[in-house]
Amino acid sequence: MRSLSRFKILVASSVLLTVSALPACASGFDDKTPNQLSIDALSLKADQAQPREQSFLYTQLIHEMTEFSLRTYAAGDVDKATSLLRKVQLLSHKLHISISNDDKKLKDAEILLRHTAFRLNEMLHSSSYEDRPLVQETLAQVNKVQSDAMMHVFNK
Repeated sequence: MRSLSRFKILVASSVLLTVSALPACASGFDDKTPNQLSIDALSLKADQAQPREQSFLYTQLIHEMTEFSLRTYAAGDVDKATSLLRKVQLLSHKLHISISNDDKKLKDAEILLRHTAFRLNEMLHSSSYEDRPLVQETLAQVNKVQSDAMMHVFNK
């Protein structure tokens, strides 16, 4: 009987510790709020980076621009959001051309692209009928780059 109560206390304390530590461990992709300044700085950094590092930096830039587009769309600034999505499409094309097997952090880039595609899918479901074609095109391009990055990861 006594060992059963110890077991219950041990399980309860383990669950409590896990639940309380989970938010500290769960740092996600969306922890920082992107803005135009951080996007401009990242764009400059990506353009000046070595070719092996550019893919991940362009992926980060695509992700930040997507997040910023989601926030501006939710705030009602549709023109700014669509402008950002068009830039995401251009960057996706640029990234698709630049991906190679010797890129640093290629797996991280693939994971971030998958998350970006997930966020674009959320935007697709919450957008108005008139805005959906642009979001669908952007999602298709990001999915294409993500699958290409995944193929490069598996070819390593």
